[in-house]
Amino acid sequence: MKIGIIGTGKHGSRYARHIVNDFPDLDLVAISRRSAVGKDQAKEWNCRYYRDWRDLISAQDVDAVISVVPPMLNHDIATACVAAEKALLLEKPLAADVAAGTEIVTMFHNASLPLTVAQSLRYNSVIQGLKKNILKTGKLYSFSASHRLEPSTLQWLEDPRLAGAGVILHTAIHMFDALRYITGLDIVRVRASRFQIHNPHLEDLFTAQLELENSVIGTVDSSKVGKARTGRYEFVGIDGELHADQIHGRLEFIHHADIESLAHDGLGGTIVPLLRDWIDYLVGKGGNPVPGEDGLAALRACCACIESADMDNWVDVRP
Repeated sequence: MKIGIIGTGKHGSRYARHIVNDFPDLDLVAISRRSAVGKDQAKEWNCRYYRDWRDLISAQDVDAVISVVPPMLNHDIATACVAAEKALLLEKPLAADVAAGTEIVTMFHNASLPLTVAQSLRYNSVIQGLKKNILKTGKLYSFSASHRLEPSTLQWLEDPRLAGAGVILHTAIHMFDALRYITGLDIVRVRASRFQIHNPHLEDLFTAQLELENSVIGTVDSSKVGKARTGRYEFVGIDGELHADQIHGRLEFIHHADIESLAHDGLGGTIVPLLRDWIDYLVGKGGNPVPGEDGLAALRACCACIESADMDNWVDVRP
């Protein structure tokens, strides 16, 4: 299978290197990047360079496209892929707003084309361990989750025209998808607040109350303000609590005063297993690892939080 990648910056180059080094059955035939650095990357990876991503999508020898770009570009790229009848792996977030995300999912559905959203945190071993062990808590009542990272060094994340929003859209979206993936419950409504600490234009600190289905209540926060990173989850049920940190590899079950460490695979990269499942899906050997509808559900939660923070009130995720 011949792959083209749009956006080979910090994260997109990871996809390229994995395809070149870890997937002998895949052929990286083309990349597109606005920066002229893309020419040097194309030489390194022995593939073609396109300044304009439209030319990459229309290339006849590109079977499937991976897009790793700011979300404001996703709708145009998705539209071009549908017109060219190309499968698309779209790095999260699915889009910058619900309207664009809905149109993307609808376009691919109507065209019967494969659309996968790279919510790659699902492949973190601790997140998978939480999903595997969530029933140990018994009836679930509440939860808390947090994703905290160092301040960003990417300039486009300070540009509302490209980023669309701050940590809600680019960090908390991991939590929203993970909460749905772990519990199997949809997010019903949110009440959020957002703040600017270092980022002059977009929120880099965010907190919210969430209500899931079955009246499961929780709190979440996400930030890029301090010199540390954590990814913590706590689930509170009638039979005990599950505690975890997906960055530091901790997974525990607490019953009364006893703490039980739960086994899980060691921490590792998430792109390779995502790509493996994506390729299996494209050749008919497995299901879609993250369907467009799942990416849209996480995006709906993000946009509801942005609206809630502006209104200072509860907002339904699906009005």
